[in-house]
Amino acid sequence: MQATQVQQKRLSIGIIGGGIGGVAFAVALSRDSQLDVQLFESAPQFSEIGAGVSFGPNAVKAIQRLGLEASYQRIADSSPAPFEDVWFEWRRGSDDTYLTASLAPGVGQSSVHRADFLDAIVANLPDGIAHFGKRCVEVQQDAKSATAYFSDGTHFTGDVIIGFDGIKSAVRQHVLPPEQYGEITPLWSGTYAYRGMIPTSELETTLEAHGSKKRLALVPQMYLGKDRHILTFPVKQSQLVNVVAFITDRSTTNPKLPEGEEWVQAVTHKEMLGVFKDWGPACQAILECIPEPMRWALHELPELTRYHRDRVLIVGDAAHALVPHQGAGAGLALEDAYVLASLLTDTSCDRHNVSDVLSAFEQVRYDRTCKAQRTSHEAGDIYEYAGVGSSADETRLIENLETRFEWLWDHDPYDDVVAARHKLALAP
Repeated sequence: MQATQVQQKRLSIGIIGGGIGGVAFAVALSRDSQLDVQLFESAPQFSEIGAGVSFGPNAVKAIQRLGLEASYQRIADSSPAPFEDVWFEWRRGSDDTYLTASLAPGVGQSSVHRADFLDAIVANLPDGIAHFGKRCVEVQQDAKSATAYFSDGTHFTGDVIIGFDGIKSAVRQHVLPPEQYGEITPLWSGTYAYRGMIPTSELETTLEAHGSKKRLALVPQMYLGKDRHILTFPVKQSQLVNVVAFITDRSTTNPKLPEGEEWVQAVTHKEMLGVFKDWGPACQAILECIPEPMRWALHELPELTRYHRDRVLIVGDAAHALVPHQGAGAGLALEDAYVLASLLTDTSCDRHNVSDVLSAFEQVRYDRTCKAQRTSHEAGDIYEYAGVGSSADETRLIENLETRFEWLWDHDPYDDVVAARHKLALAP
């Protein structure tokens, strides 16, 4: 990070945040020897919270484009034949009745354990790029450089700062100064998510004991009901089943989390069972197997005015955090990583025009990411009979579930790269 070293490179890039998106981005940039790439993570080591993460076809395409497919395929799960194209089967939560299935041909429910996937990406990161215990507290910039300041008293100065630092982003405050844009804070969606991981064999046994088919443990399921829904899908080579059970407070249009309540906390088995006490046997079997659930208060961001300010850019959840109802968050971060890395590794991009490159990135990504935020929230309403297609109109509900993901999945992020290069008048 010495100034003499930086000047030897075409571009110096500081990445704030070492989650899935930030590390994938750093790996892609590290392949260009003319870039000085430094990644700063607040934790003492790479680590991921959460459990399973689902990837749609667009996310798998981004992983391929990033050159990470081999790493991904070693740990990715998929549904057993003949259900390999099933993203989710949809069922009534009250009695487990099958409604329809959403199909993602060639991909299906491609899912991983978050920590395993991060480890797989990190294995591709060269030594010397990652720095730990670096919690960003402020970003500043001038006409020639951008600087990130850390809580340990150190700082990094480079040509650009990229904020991959999540929903509680510190970089976002620089891009959207509160004195100009007001305080932008994560909003509670009104939804709590009870999470657990169940050994697959245990769930199969319990399902059969409740009179349900054990294949419900291996094929991704979504159980729908009024203000509640439950999803399951296998992870860790189908050794475990990831379970998330949602309940939403729709009594007010602007729900507020109780003062001082932690976003994530352990709750009792009794509380979770009480929320779903009138649901069908398969759901009872699933929840019975989670003796110590964690309850997450799901937060999201409003659609932001912008993601870019001169030499500083926010991406991933720092820019467009959303609720998980379309399995879109991690995939969008990987799309961001691929598109941005493609533009910054172009030999025509240097410290003199990099702000224009960041602006072009924002222009080609903004509408898509905002739409993903909006439709993810809508999806939660639909699953919980509060949106298009209510419980009284299952035909309309089924039609919606079968088609609503096509715009999200049928997207190649390379098209964004081409569009951005066109805006910059570069050859594709």
